[in-house]
Amino acid sequence: MKLSESEENYIKSIYNLQEKTEKVNTNSLANFLNTSPASITDMLKKLKIKKLLEYKKYYGFRLNEAGNNEALKIIRRHRLWEYFLVTKLGMEWEKVHDIAEELEHVSSPDLINKLDIYLGKPKIDPHGDPIPDEKGKIIELKQKALKNWPLKRNAIVSSVSNQTPEMMEMLNHYGIAIGSQIKILKAFEFDGSLQIKIARNPDCIISGQAAKNIFVYDN
Repeated sequence: MKLSESEENYIKSIYNLQEKTEKVNTNSLANFLNTSPASITDMLKKLKIKKLLEYKKYYGFRLNEAGNNEALKIIRRHRLWEYFLVTKLGMEWEKVHDIAEELEHVSSPDLINKLDIYLGKPKIDPHGDPIPDEKGKIIELKQKALKNWPLKRNAIVSSVSNQTPEMMEMLNHYGIAIGSQIKILKAFEFDGSLQIKIARNPDCIISGQAAKNIFVYDN
C-alpha cells in the first residue's frame, strides 16, 4: 500500500498512542502531534478510506489489523536505521532519532530486509526498543543491567540508559557498543566494579555505576 510521509507519521503516532491507552481520540492525537483537531479529522478520513482505521462514535478510533501492520513496518524501518547509524556509522545514540525519522519513509521491502541481514538481524535498537521482524513480530527480550548479570555467562549489549558524553566516551574507549558480545570475568565487592571481556578486545574494568546503566540479554 502506497502511503504519503504524512500518512505514515499519523499511523505511527496512533500506534504509539494506542500502546498507552485503549481510547484514542482527535484531541489526544492533536496534542501528541501538536497540530489542530481539524487537521487530524482530515487525515483520519483519508486513513479510513484506505481501510486502516476502526472508528466508533463517542468512543474514538484505533488502527485495524491492516493499520497495525503498516505501523510495524514503519517502526521496523526506523529502528533498523537507528541501529545502522550507531553501529556502522558511529553516530552518537542520542542524535540518530531525527535522522531515522526521515529514513523510515524509504519503504522498499527488499532494501529493508537486506539492511536487516547486513546488520545481523538485531532485535533491539540503540535505545533498547524491540525491532519488529519482517513479519511484524516483536520478540520480547529479557534485558538485565550488566550489574545483575551472572559471572562468565555470554551476553549481548542491548541498550544504555545513561547516554551522557562522559558515559559515551568510556564506552567508546573500551569498544562497548550495541550488539557487542560481553562477559563478566570477575566482580569486585569493594566498589562494585567489574572485570569484563568484550569480544576480541583486552579485558577491562568498569565501575559498578557504569554496569548499572549497561543493559544486556542472552547471546
